[in-house]
Amino acid sequence: MIGTVLMYGVGDRMTRRFAGMVVGSQSVVVFLGALVAWAIAKSQHDTAHTSYLVVGIVLAVLCIVAAGTLRRPWGVTLGWIVQIATVLAGFVVPMMFLVGLMFLALWVTALVQGRKMDALTTRREESSG
Repeated sequence: MIGTVLMYGVGDRMTRRFAGMVVGSQSVVVFLGALVAWAIAKSQHDTAHTSYLVVGIVLAVLCIVAAGTLRRPWGVTLGWIVQIATVLAGFVVPMMFLVGLMFLALWVTALVQGRKMDALTTRREESSG
């Protein structure tokens, strides 16, 4: 299965759409996770509470950037980086491990199934002339 996952490059239309929907919706969840990290740290008088919020906002913006750059060869790579960073956010808010793994699974599914749909579309267009 890993051989059919797009790691770098530009996917076709459905691959870009699916992957864009995943990282686009991920931006909202990452932002909300940043708010949770900020609130917990602030309630415990942790001096890093502002840093948690800033890093979370930057990660949420990177999700949006990744969704918008999927037409560039490095857009998919940025998407992978965002997925890894979301999983690593679990070290700050443990529930983000689960959230990150769910979005990672959605990301892989979007890339694999998007490529399958693009291949089917190409074959249909070729057969119809």
